[in-house]
Amino acid sequence: MKEMILRVVKCGECFTVKSEKSEGGVLNKRTLVLQELGGKYENCYVVSALGNLATIQFSEGDLVIATLRFQSREYNGQVFMDVVATELIRK
Repeated sequence: MKEMILRVVKCGECFTVKSEKSEGGVLNKRTLVLQELGGKYENCYVVSALGNLATIQFSEGDLVIATLRFQSREYNGQVFMDVVATELIRK
């Protein structure tokens, strides 16, 4: 896991997905685009916020302290990278 201070570039809508791992069988999910501080060409991350983190509405330009978990998985011979926010704190 990696903890960083990032700027919110885009905040998607909160929606629910089916999940066998959650108690009620559904899980809140939101997609965020977060960018490292510096200039407009700094690294960006498309991040999934799950559960209670997904219910928090962020605005463009908000600064957050984010703890991110990077994981990869293989499906049909292709490798995919997932970035999940395990903690988001608005500054």
